[in-house]
Amino acid sequence: MVQTPQQRRANERYAKNEAAKRGKPVTKSKPKQTSKAPVSTTWVVLLAFVVCGGLLLELLRVVPEIWSYVTSMLSRITG
Repeated sequence: MVQTPQQRRANERYAKNEAAKRGKPVTKSKPKQTSKAPVSTTWVVLLAFVVCGGLLLELLRVVPEIWSYVTSMLSRITG
């Protein structure tokens, strides 16, 4: 059954009075939990070294080829 506005106001007053009788609840603060990373720092550093090291070696291999291509194009344009 649906409450009438008068019943709703009466229920709100009653709930307010009961809450005042009980007082405020004691709030307990939970200690902060330090979250542990799922992967250790060592593995992250190792993975970064492998990925960045591979990228660096690949760049060292490709840059001379690109440079020779650019110089050959410039010599064709100017020559």
